Amino acid sequence: MKSEQQYFEESMSMAQYMDQMTTHLKEPSFKVYENFNVNPEDEVFQLLKEQKPHILTITEDWCGDAMLNNPVMRKIAEEAGLDIRCAFRDADTDLIDRHLTNGGRAIPIYLFLNDQGEVIGKWGPRAPELQQLVTEMRAELPEKDDPSFDEKQKQMYTSLQEKYVKDPQCAKWVYEDMKSVITNMLS
Repeated sequence: MKSEQQYFEESMSMAQYMDQMTTHLKEPSFKVYENFNVNPEDEVFQLLKEQKPHILTITEDWCGDAMLNNPVMRKIAEEAGLDIRCAFRDADTDLIDRHLTNGGRAIPIYLFLNDQGEVIGKWGPRAPELQQLVTEMRAELPEKDDPSFDEKQKQMYTSLQEKYVKDPQCAKWVYEDMKSVITNMLS
């Protein structure tokens, strides 16, 4: 069984990953990246620069949460001078199966590795405020056996992805939660 460090070593950088995206989410992901900025004075950057973890992202380019979260984590990694790489969830499910969320293969997941390649922490797949938003939107959907369910769910995800790009608060929620988790992990 491959270690997380082996997956990291075999993976492409986040910049390469975003450049090679092929789905309709590539352009929105770059919009988030271009419009979001970190605050270099935030305490988290001192911790990251001192401890220098490297980050393995489990992701796929069809994922709306990855469209929002990957650019935010990329900005954090760039500001701290960290190596951040991406492994595709579906290419080898052994990796994601070690890092399930409530029993599911939810992505993106960011694994923080120390110098020895050990997992020292993780973040993902979404900030609590966004999880609440998704929960509320799902509650409005018809039952799964309703003939309109698939179409309504598709509309829900489309509107959610549009909100992720157009509402800067979404990226701020992600950033604040990532900072909190990382600070607690490294302190």
